[in-house]
Amino acid sequence: MTTENIATEQSDHDSHDEHHDHKMTGVKRWLYTTNHKDIGTLYLWFSFIMLLTGGALAMVIRAELFQPGLQIVEPDFFNQLTTVHGLIMVFGAIMPAFTGFANWMLPMMIGAPDMALPRMNNWSFWILPFAFGILLSSFFMESGAPNFGWTFYAPLSTTFSNGSTAFFVFAVHIMGISSIMGAINIVVTIMNLRAPGMTYMKMPLFVWTFFITAYLLIAVMPVLAGVVTMVLTDTYFGTSFFDAAGGGDPVMFQHIFWFFGHPEVYIMILPAFGIVSTIIPAFSRKKLFGYASMVYATSSIALLSFIVWAHHMFTTGMPLFGELFFMYCTMLIAVPTGVKVFNWVATMWRGSLTFETPMLFSIAFVILFTIGGFSGLMLAMTPVDFQYHDTYFVVAHFHYVLVTGSLFSIYAGAYYWLPKWTGHMYSDALSKWHFWCSLISVNLLFFPMHFLGLAGMPRRIPDYALQFADFNKWVSIGGFAFGLSQLIFLVVVIKCIRGGEKAAAKPWDGAEGLEWEVASPAPYHTFSTPPKID
Repeated sequence: MTTENIATEQSDHDSHDEHHDHKMTGVKRWLYTTNHKDIGTLYLWFSFIMLLTGGALAMVIRAELFQPGLQIVEPDFFNQLTTVHGLIMVFGAIMPAFTGFANWMLPMMIGAPDMALPRMNNWSFWILPFAFGILLSSFFMESGAPNFGWTFYAPLSTTFSNGSTAFFVFAVHIMGISSIMGAINIVVTIMNLRAPGMTYMKMPLFVWTFFITAYLLIAVMPVLAGVVTMVLTDTYFGTSFFDAAGGGDPVMFQHIFWFFGHPEVYIMILPAFGIVSTIIPAFSRKKLFGYASMVYATSSIALLSFIVWAHHMFTTGMPLFGELFFMYCTMLIAVPTGVKVFNWVATMWRGSLTFETPMLFSIAFVILFTIGGFSGLMLAMTPVDFQYHDTYFVVAHFHYVLVTGSLFSIYAGAYYWLPKWTGHMYSDALSKWHFWCSLISVNLLFFPMHFLGLAGMPRRIPDYALQFADFNKWVSIGGFAFGLSQLIFLVVVIKCIRGGEKAAAKPWDGAEGLEWEVASPAPYHTFSTPPKID
């Protein structure tokens, strides 16, 4: 695609932006905006604030676990911290960040003037701060915050909760409504606003991953809404869905929750695949290897994610046939995931590589996400899972997937597109400091957890036996270092927004234009006059 086309396309967007918001300035602009770029920016800032909030809770958790013996917080408050940390990181940090990327980049990648449903777009963002306001405010109430883990298993969340279940359920409902509206918007935009000539198999892989993720969200969010409503009625209205004394079944809770929860895991990693599949070809100066196989692999992962939920439940005493079915289905997911990793490596193979910060985060993503995948494969084996279940091995596994996976890809994407978003180049030195500090500290934080888990240290417990003390000390040091490293990113972004070297039309020295061309060799269409969107 030529520079002139990019410039034309950009000016079309800018004129559309002005048309949208020329009457509004200051706070009003952000409250009422229906502009996809503004809403993307809101999502990204909100997710970063939530990341720091959830990270602060995690640092209190690690301070408590720095040495054996109870020293900083009470056990009940420790449980509240672990619950709210998990909820904030999943629903407040990772998912809104990806929605921010979708808002910013999707319309531009498919040649659309904006998202298809801009007013709903505004609404889906602005209900999020209220959801997390409700959740966090429970810390300051007499009952305390939810203390039953982010998976809120019955009967902990129904019979033995501390009275905050209603606030928790209300907050989760609002988050779910926001997610469903965002997902519908993405699907409608991709299906109806693609430029003429852009068939599905010519869409950039970034667009494909968000398309598939949006379908997953629409499918599973109502399941979460159903299960939290059942928890609510069990707690306050005398029903017995999960109460054995009234004819219910606590294990049924786990089935319904994990039928939502496992696709949810892929909702948090598939967009990461799309971001990394955009960045690696750009800095390898090559087209993405195996585009069609990447699309089919992503679709396979999404479909398989619906039939593996009970691998979280091997220890509930299911029949042997059930254990075998879920074990084999879970191991099967390794095949399309392996295809993706192979394609990324093949893209880099004999490419003309340069190691700018987005590429560094992407390569770290491929290596460390693969480690998370291997530990997931270990957890998929039923007899082995009996030993690992509810130990720190599980904590290590899903943090390798979600921190060095999802979060690293978010950083990669942010560094890749910041010049496009702000018009300025960021400090290369500071961004590399952020990368190396994060890389070293995140491995110090999560890798020793594998050994703690294999030695039998249970998760979500505020105290532990003396034999685990040394590893926990190093894990906590890694945790504090990783948390503080994220402040470097904040400095980089603020400096970049406020000024600095002006970004070129192709900030990555000719590589940047590849993000449009890699998946779509067809001529890139631009609107001369953007269609009006009400």
